[in-house]
Amino acid sequence: MFVTLTANPSVDRTVEVARLTRGGLHRATGATVEPGGKGINVARALVRNGHQARAVVPAGGAEGDQLISLLEQCDIDVVRVRTEEPVRSNISVVEPDATVTKLNEIGPRLSAREIETMCDVLLANVADARWVVAAGSLPPGVDEDFYAALIGRLAPTGAQVVVDTSGPAFRTSVKAGPALVKPNLDELEEAVGRRLDTVRDIVDAAQELRSLGAGKVLASLGSKGAVLVEDAGIWCANASAEPRSSVGAGDAMLAGFLAAGGSGPQALATAVAWGAAAVSLPGSTMPGPEDVEARRVRVEPHPGWDEKVRE
Repeated sequence: MFVTLTANPSVDRTVEVARLTRGGLHRATGATVEPGGKGINVARALVRNGHQARAVVPAGGAEGDQLISLLEQCDIDVVRVRTEEPVRSNISVVEPDATVTKLNEIGPRLSAREIETMCDVLLANVADARWVVAAGSLPPGVDEDFYAALIGRLAPTGAQVVVDTSGPAFRTSVKAGPALVKPNLDELEEAVGRRLDTVRDIVDAAQELRSLGAGKVLASLGSKGAVLVEDAGIWCANASAEPRSSVGAGDAMLAGFLAAGGSGPQALATAVAWGAAAVSLPGSTMPGPEDVEARRVRVEPHPGWDEKVRE
């Protein structure tokens, strides 16, 4: 069983347009409404590929009702934590070249009691968990050390904890010793405080995070694939894809990595295959087995250290 916590979930609306022009009137060429949030997307991808996933979700208001309904349609084991304020809505505008413009609401302010209830509910639902994924931004009212404290509370359960977030919450969580972190390029740069241009830069930054406490680092690099740094070695992987929407692709990548065991080059290959498949689908659609093409993935056990990681 995989268990996810999405502290700041959303109802995600994705609109496709021919070209986005500021101040203009646009006719949508396509639109989707899906349950959103990093942890939720991980659970969706896992379930689509035959794995069991449980999603702990704080959700209030009519928007929360809609979110829970959408999740139940995905056959996810949903554990709802009711909140006073409603779930946020996010809008992504996607252009034909896969450029995404995002409009994300800040999210509901959670009370101290709601935050504590959310933690208690999570802890009550991880007895059968191999992995616990704590992912996404933190809503107003939640301290930046929330994920770090959660890692400590989960330690006695024996579950391996994954953190996928950004900013101060990411930096503090690393020091708490998560089994795995999955930053993208921007998040990794923010965490180490410098620009990263090459594979060597990525690996050095990942090793820095590991020296602070992270077990493994899976760095997602968009069209450049991903880099995995762990005790057993360092690998790079990439795959060709026809881009349609990058929304949720990193979450699909993380789901693939965990589904394939969460370690080593084969798990990295699966991660990149799932991520590439997600990029080719509309909105934040998570890929299923029919979408994943493992043959497109190339894994390098000896990275080209000076290879550029930017377009």
